Amino acid sequence: MDRNQMFIPGEVVYIIIRNPHAQDVANVQQAAVVQHPERPNELALFLHETYYPLTDELAVFKSENEAEAAYYQAFGSPEEGEFYG
Repeated sequence: MDRNQMFIPGEVVYIIIRNPHAQDVANVQQAAVVQHPERPNELALFLHETYYPLTDELAVFKSENEAEAAYYQAFGSPEEGEFYG
């Protein structure tokens, strides 16, 4: 299924994103699904004042619990307060 059909503009989702300055650090972040500002037929994720194409390369989850469970599975149990730093 096309990722653009799985989400609707205005929907809040959760993603696992790596820190661009420290690739061994990842966390769960909340993002908004929006219409891509330069591609009207595509959706994007809006996070930290930046648009990210909604592609299969991003781990996108409908709930924070799903994202945290995937995080635990991939990276192990985080220390207190690591999700939203």
